[in-house]
Amino acid sequence: MKKLFAEFFGTFWLVFGGCGSAIFASQIAPAANGQLGILLIGVALAFGLTVLTMAYAVGHISGGHFNPAVSFGLLAGGRFSAKDLIPYIVAQCLGAIAAAGALYTILSGSGTPDLSGPGAFATNFYGDAVYFGKGYSMGAAFLAEFLLTAFFLIIIMGATDKYANGKFAGIAIGLALTLIHLISIPITNTSVNPARSLSQAVFVGGNAMSQLWLFWAAPILGGVVGGLIYKFLLQKDSEIAE
Repeated sequence: MKKLFAEFFGTFWLVFGGCGSAIFASQIAPAANGQLGILLIGVALAFGLTVLTMAYAVGHISGGHFNPAVSFGLLAGGRFSAKDLIPYIVAQCLGAIAAAGALYTILSGSGTPDLSGPGAFATNFYGDAVYFGKGYSMGAAFLAEFLLTAFFLIIIMGATDKYANGKFAGIAIGLALTLIHLISIPITNTSVNPARSLSQAVFVGGNAMSQLWLFWAAPILGGVVGGLIYKFLLQKDSEIAE
């Protein structure tokens, strides 16, 4: 149960901190002497910091997945037990939805939230021109989510390998997630995490729910492929090492 609580609170913090920064701090109106909002760079950093901080806070308890795609990837890479997969995913999704509920309650404190339009309430999307007047197709969005999650798993498995310097694993993983968001916020609002996508879509509904399948399928498939790549192509052979 401690592992599941760790996954619940870790995923809660990821959604509350990452999505919360996008909802509350990214679009603050410009002040007379400059921009107050944290913009894309700030949101990307916020997501990275949530994972970095929770990796050190509770990573030693549960492994610090906070993401169903990571759990699937670590299972494929031989670092996770199949019997724990479903309980972990349930805990992650519940933590994410609880965080989204807290964000919605806070947002409602300033009036009835406007959740219309793609990307509202930090939801993920494809095909809509939200940033820079550009919209990316379903295929482009799928490829981006797939590749970024695959590399995320390679980084996670490499940084936590027994031959790596584990003291810095949380930093590497947190910075990797920051980079992932810098790349893909304009494309999909960045998922690479089905629980994070589910939590926001539950409160927005509509198109966010109808497009949700992509933000489960692409990250999970990417995570599995990334886990397999590290296991069979990159992982050091322990027998040779010895």
